[in-house]
Amino acid sequence: MSKIKTAFFCSNCGYESAKWLGKCPSCEQWNTFVEEVITKDNRLAESEWKKLTPDRKESRIISLHEVISTGEERINSADAELNRVLGGGIVTGSIVLVAGEPGIGKSTLFLQEGLRLQHIRTLYISGEESEQQIKMRADRLNINNDNFYLLTETSTQAIFQEIKKLRPQLVIVDSIQTLQSPYIESSAGSVSQIRECTAEFQRFAKETNTPVFLIGHITKDGSIAGPKVLEHMVDTVLQFEGDRHYAYRILRTLKNRFGSTAELGIYEMTAEGMRAVSNPSELLITQKEEQLSGIAIAATVEGLRPLLIEVQALVTQSVYGTPQRTVSGFDLRRLQLLLAVLEKRGGFHFGVKDVFLNIAGGLKVEDPSIDLAVLCALLSSYEDVPLSARTCFAGEVGLSGEIRAVNRIEQRIAEAEKLGFERIFVSKYNQKGVGTQKFDIEIVPVGRVEEVYTQLF
Repeated sequence: MSKIKTAFFCSNCGYESAKWLGKCPSCEQWNTFVEEVITKDNRLAESEWKKLTPDRKESRIISLHEVISTGEERINSADAELNRVLGGGIVTGSIVLVAGEPGIGKSTLFLQEGLRLQHIRTLYISGEESEQQIKMRADRLNINNDNFYLLTETSTQAIFQEIKKLRPQLVIVDSIQTLQSPYIESSAGSVSQIRECTAEFQRFAKETNTPVFLIGHITKDGSIAGPKVLEHMVDTVLQFEGDRHYAYRILRTLKNRFGSTAELGIYEMTAEGMRAVSNPSELLITQKEEQLSGIAIAATVEGLRPLLIEVQALVTQSVYGTPQRTVSGFDLRRLQLLLAVLEKRGGFHFGVKDVFLNIAGGLKVEDPSIDLAVLCALLSSYEDVPLSARTCFAGEVGLSGEIRAVNRIEQRIAEAEKLGFERIFVSKYNQKGVGTQKFDIEIVPVGRVEEVYTQLF
């Protein structure tokens, strides 16, 4: 009997080593090496693969000008939000990795997407749930589709035998961490198993031109479970996120070979499944009967989509020796920078105040154009004077107190006008790119923090 061969793999990046190492030389993470059995009969794997794809073409060297350039074919899904995030639809032959926390709704969303594609023969492979559990969920979604097929299996060899019989036009795998390749003798979910199973589906997707969705788990620190090489192997990486205390879910693109990585789709979790939210601005701005201080509306842009979101600030006298700085959905260091600008340029004594900041709706915003709204919300709470509910803001704040220009200003103004706002504060350096004649909303150009203060208070 031959000796079992083992190796050590970094669970973060997939680096292979003959012995255990405390620190990974590739990604420099500590204590990430795990021992795995790597006995693998490659000849058997290769012969099985040839049986599955008898019509595969042989590889040969060709010059670049011999390649015929064609636009990628896309399958138009019934979900406008998914189409937006993927860059215009599902690309044939692409492999998409979707990751998210447990219970966030990944399985529900992609079961729903598969059921809605009535004209596409879809295979849903589940390694986590039984057929009865999936049927119960499908009944709750209340969508009928005779072209939708189920397979509850974890062995990739058995899966590809069934795929050969059905020849599906779309494959959804839930989840990649539960699958096991017979050619690797380690347990399901290990670094080498995840990498090998993904490689097998990648070969299948490219050689049969079938799109594949791989649903994946995430670790406790929010990164995708498995080696980092997994994200390099796939064409698109989507992150499905949201606070379980809110009904909203966000589908965000982290990598996309066929479109922009700045797009996001917004869904609302309902009893009948995931409902695509076409106008998120109306949901993200809370309706109030009375005007309250410390609230400002920011005109931001996520990808191609303009969003109006509510910024809430609370400034109170500090009870403890060291003032508190607490944020939700915003960068804490950015807040400290804005407070320093107000202290230095405006003479406001925030050094003795506790400051709390929240982006309403559970969103996390990275767009620097939200700076001006954050600054105005802080000033409103400091002075305890409410801002007009019909005013919004779009501008980045520099360290010298100047209001800097932001991109795609016309889209932001148009969205604010559509939602019934009467005034928008923008940087005066943005005026070159704005045709003020075509907007009914009042555009207020400002150049410095002091100007904003005198205009508002």
